Order: sequence, then C-alpha cells, then structure tokens
Amino acid sequence: MRLFFIFSFIFIFILININKAISDVLPNDLFSSVEVVELQMSSLQTNSIKNNSGIYQCWLFAHPENKRYTGPFGNFKKMISDTSYKILLNSTKFKIKLIEENKNKAAYSVNVDAYDNKRYNLTWLLEKASVSKDCKNCWMTTAVTQPQFIGQLN
Repeated sequence: MRLFFIFSFIFIFILININKAISDVLPNDLFSSVEVVELQMSSLQTNSIKNNSGIYQCWLFAHPENKRYTGPFGNFKKMISDTSYKILLNSTKFKIKLIEENKNKAAYSVNVDAYDNKRYNLTWLLEKASVSKDCKNCWMTTAVTQPQFIGQLN
C-alpha cells in the first residue's frame, strides 16, 4: 500500500511538471518572430479550459507595452475568451504569412479557421524587447488586430 502512494505521488508530480513545462515557454533571444507567432497561435489553438494554459503561454510573449494596454493576466484572459478574439481558441487551422520585417519590428497576416466554421484574418505585430537575462533582444507581440471575417468554410 505504501508503494502505491509513493508511485501515485511521483506520477502526480511528473504530470504537474509536464503541464507546467508545456505551458511555460519563456521569451528568449532564440525565437524568430514567426516562431513567436506560431507558438502563440498553437498555444491558443490547444488552450485548456480547465487552466487556460494556452492563453497564459500567449500572454508570456506579450510585449511590455502590450501588457500596459491589456493589463495583468486576468484581464488578458478575459479579453481573449470573452471578445471577438475567442475565435483564436481551439481553432482548427491557421496560416501565417510575412507582411514585413526589419531589425526591430515584424508584421504577419494570420488566417484562422475557427471553431465556428468561418475563416478570419488578423494582423500580428511584434517588436524586439528586453525583459530578462534570456530575453535581451527577443521578439514579443505588441498588438493583434481585431479578427476580420473573410469567408465561410465548407
């Protein structure tokens, strides 16, 4: 019986740490601008309703200027899940296309096939930021435009 409790504890510990590792990828200088958009979109696409880990992961890559506008995580979570941005959650597909990029700024067009069987387009804007020792010159999202309906899916 004691062995059962030990294995149960180890299993729960591993499960918690795997979930934390998946949802806590931190900004760093290794990610390209498109990789940041891909990470944020993939996180939102696989968001867990239980703990909103996808929304949290996305928020970690919000530029400090963006966070001044959106506020703390609770506000960001509400903005994503309770507004037109909710089409980003649990989408079926997305496609990212570079609009322009220079040394410090990037812009991408993102088409999203949403859960409501409609396609939307958003523009994702990123800038370089310095927020930690691992992120002295890393890409972070400064703004995302409101989703624009571009078509009904089959």
